[in-house]
Amino acid sequence: MFVDTAKIVLRSGAGGDGAVAWRREKFEPDGGPAGGDGGDGGSIILKADSNIHTLMDFKYQRHFFAENGENGRNKNRYGKKGEDMILHLPVGTLVKEANSGKIIVDLVKDQQEFLIVKGGKGGNGNTKYKNSIRQAPRFAEPGQKSQEIEVILEVKLIADVGLVGLPNVGKSSILSIISNAKPKIANYHFTTLSPNLGVVKIDHDNSYVIADIPGLIEGASEGIGLGHQFLKHIERTRLLVHVLDMAGSEGRNPIEDFNAIMKELENYSDRLSEKDMFVVANKMDIAGADDNLELFKIQYPELDVIETSAATTEGIDKLKFYIFERLKNIEKEYNSFDEINRLDLEEFFKVDRTINVYVDQGVYVVEGYPVEVLVKRTNFEDFDSVRNFEQVLDKMGIMKRLEELGVEDGDTIEVAGVEIDYLG
Repeated sequence: MFVDTAKIVLRSGAGGDGAVAWRREKFEPDGGPAGGDGGDGGSIILKADSNIHTLMDFKYQRHFFAENGENGRNKNRYGKKGEDMILHLPVGTLVKEANSGKIIVDLVKDQQEFLIVKGGKGGNGNTKYKNSIRQAPRFAEPGQKSQEIEVILEVKLIADVGLVGLPNVGKSSILSIISNAKPKIANYHFTTLSPNLGVVKIDHDNSYVIADIPGLIEGASEGIGLGHQFLKHIERTRLLVHVLDMAGSEGRNPIEDFNAIMKELENYSDRLSEKDMFVVANKMDIAGADDNLELFKIQYPELDVIETSAATTEGIDKLKFYIFERLKNIEKEYNSFDEINRLDLEEFFKVDRTINVYVDQGVYVVEGYPVEVLVKRTNFEDFDSVRNFEQVLDKMGIMKRLEELGVEDGDTIEVAGVEIDYLG
């Protein structure tokens, strides 16, 4: 099964908390702080892998969580770092933030790596807070929180050439002859239910990649059938090869077929309809093909046409080398066509450090991430720890803001959910 889209949740590991611990050696009567730092949380890394071709691994598992860092321990022992998680994705995977649809990264090169969620930093143990004034700190730093994001994975095949056309015009047959691909071929519509890739070798040093895009139908650009799924796979191609059943062997008119497909390409994206393109007049071994070809050339004199018969292989070698020559003049650049719609991941994960100070029904409230961290690392049963807590609040300018609001001795202050009495 070819699975080319998936929605998954990624979460890095949280950092381990620093430890509050003391030396207890026999010949160290004065002891001293000995709390080790917490370990960093594990990160999640996306890696493009040419050996992976679908997103099947993400069809049934949607949540991926990296390992948390361990808490610090006594005797100044650091907590173990959380293991990083590497997710292998097909080359050509576009990664988007699920809510906004903005692009995070476009994995277009084999072995390309991207760190998408970074593990939280481990907190300092109480050893790190010892100084000449504070000899026995009874507090430590909590580890940083994890990062979490929901993303959409979308595979867009990376090929130099895309074979397009209505069902059963011979695209798969042509691909099987000129490349190493082995697509399923039969005489009925929609034999190809997923794109097939093949490598066409010109000589020892030269080759190109060609993709057989499943047969398009009218309304494909509006999502009818599997239209959208297939059309997106031609967005990265440098050259479109429009294959026509020039004999009209199924009772269709090749000129009408051509117009129908061009309309779908244009409706889906202007950039698709403007790509370099030429026409392959296939099934030229069947009666009526010559007459239809003459009419087609009169209608579209500006288009290059290569005549082939996949059944007899007539013209296939000429097609193979003609494509190679056309590609020489087309810049090799794979893109997502959405470069301006990028997500700033650093901004996305930026912690709001705003501190709000206000009065609510006689209680002075202090809220915000910085004070949450401060409360978490404070031991309110220890005088030195509480004193440090007050000093940090003062350095943050919070005490001044409380005074401006009219706080007085004995008033209640609620700091990140912890209530204390104000003493001026």
